[in-house]
Amino acid sequence: MFKTIRIKFIIVYFLLVFIAMIISAVFIVTVFEDNQLTQADKSMKSQAQSILAFSPTIREGNWNQLGDEEKSTLLDNAPIYNADNRVYIIDTTKAAPEIISTNIGQEERIIGENAYTISQIYPKLIVEASQGRERLRNDEDMTSKYLAYPIEYEDEVKGVIYITYNLQNINETISETKTILIEATLLALAITVVLGFIIASSITEPIKDVTIKAEKMAEGDFKQHVDVKSDDEIGQLASMFNLLTKKLDVTISEIFREKSKMETIFKYMADGVIAVDINGKISHANPVAKNILKVDEEDLENKGYDEIIYPVNKYLTIKNMIQNENLEGKRIIETDLSTYMARFAPYLNEGDEFGGIIIVFQDITEQYNLDNLRREFVANVSHELKTPITTIKSYTETLMNGALEDRELSEQFLNVINDESDRMNRIVKDLLQLSNFDNKDVQWEKEYISLKELILKSYTKLELSVKEKSQEVKIDVEDNIPLIYADRDAIEQVILNILNNAIKYTPEKGVIEVNAIAQDETIKITIKDNGIGIPKEDLKRIFERFYRVDKARTRELGGTGLGLSISKRIVESHNGKINIESEYDEGTSVYIVLPIKDDIES
Repeated sequence: MFKTIRIKFIIVYFLLVFIAMIISAVFIVTVFEDNQLTQADKSMKSQAQSILAFSPTIREGNWNQLGDEEKSTLLDNAPIYNADNRVYIIDTTKAAPEIISTNIGQEERIIGENAYTISQIYPKLIVEASQGRERLRNDEDMTSKYLAYPIEYEDEVKGVIYITYNLQNINETISETKTILIEATLLALAITVVLGFIIASSITEPIKDVTIKAEKMAEGDFKQHVDVKSDDEIGQLASMFNLLTKKLDVTISEIFREKSKMETIFKYMADGVIAVDINGKISHANPVAKNILKVDEEDLENKGYDEIIYPVNKYLTIKNMIQNENLEGKRIIETDLSTYMARFAPYLNEGDEFGGIIIVFQDITEQYNLDNLRREFVANVSHELKTPITTIKSYTETLMNGALEDRELSEQFLNVINDESDRMNRIVKDLLQLSNFDNKDVQWEKEYISLKELILKSYTKLELSVKEKSQEVKIDVEDNIPLIYADRDAIEQVILNILNNAIKYTPEKGVIEVNAIAQDETIKITIKDNGIGIPKEDLKRIFERFYRVDKARTRELGGTGLGLSISKRIVESHNGKINIESEYDEGTSVYIVLPIKDDIES
């Protein structure tokens, strides 16, 4: 009912004024009534004293010698202050108090009558006054007041002056006073309500304005301002509200910017990030993490973290971490195509207690593969060098143990030693060349060269091998093909490597096709054979160092396993591309695309 401060204020203000007015009115009426009655008492006593002073006959009680007519005139000229007052002179020396005189019109009928027979005369007052004591009394309905005043002469009570005082005027005055006070109270209350409404409005309107602005702030609109209309507490409240909104707006803006910045960082960072609370609910996951775990927003809402992570790595579940008290650390996770380093650590909630786990997934696939390749490379180099070294050592020991005496056998052994030495030399040379690529320590001597001339020159160097296997090599270089800006020896090495592989892995009487055509700003060289081909599963690793499809056969044919890797590095260093397509037992096609003019030179 009283929900608003304005109504409560008006009601309290109204009650305070109402209670104050009631208390004041009661006090005023009570004091005024007591004062009027006191004045009436004094008036009655004064009148009795005046009558005694006016009439010696009454004062001395010498009324026994008077006749009835004389008695009736004793009070004719006496000072009667109020015509409504009734005055009786009563003789108390007799056994029955007798009325000697009165000021009322029917005195003839009551003079000489027993005073106790008069209804307005209280016997008790007469008795007490006859004993020399003044006595006052009010009737029950407060319409009259009575005074019994003793007439004493020479220490003897001769009689009693009995005065009846009409209180009607006093009652009317008091009633009028009450009416005036009631009207004043009602007027004051009306003014109180109006003033209370005005004062309450001056207090509640700013508060209401602050409340409305606060509601808008709760909805997210912090651009709120309250008018400051005074310097009192309300004005100070408005000023502090404006200061609060200003600082809050700045703070929220900073928080929003930081949140937006963090969300952007989380969204576009290369690492996956997941935040998990203590109950196993994922509270945040950036797109990289979702992709790693192969989940979407619906999965995050409906599934717990342990349910999602368990198929990937059971050691990363919250349950396992808590049970083993291992809340900080790292683990390697391997998926179908990638390898990740998962680093996890706890975070604290607002009570500085364990609130959950932050897991960061770092893609270490390249590093992991490089480590594997490094280990494999070391193993391959060791193996490739071990074979010729073992051969050389064994043949040398045989020669030293007496085989030198057999010249034919000695020459055969020395040829083997020479071949293995050449093989080691090729391996070391190729490794040094790859090392230069890795260290970017290669200086190209670029010039404009003719591809047609280079292809024919390369074929000439390998022509003997072609004839030995009765193979057919078809060379087709289109007329007027543009010159390319490249290192002559490097490009020749690439063509020799690819063409030599085609000859090696194409059976006798096989066909090898070499084509070169211009395409836009590039020249595309195609070397195609109908040899043994490459299995599909080996194609993706064909350019790796020391990688061989058939290791025994490759080593038997004198290959180092580094030719294709070197060729790829040379072509890419010339801003070109090299690609291989092959079908097992059907043949292989190698495509080399080189720019006509080097980008840097352009």
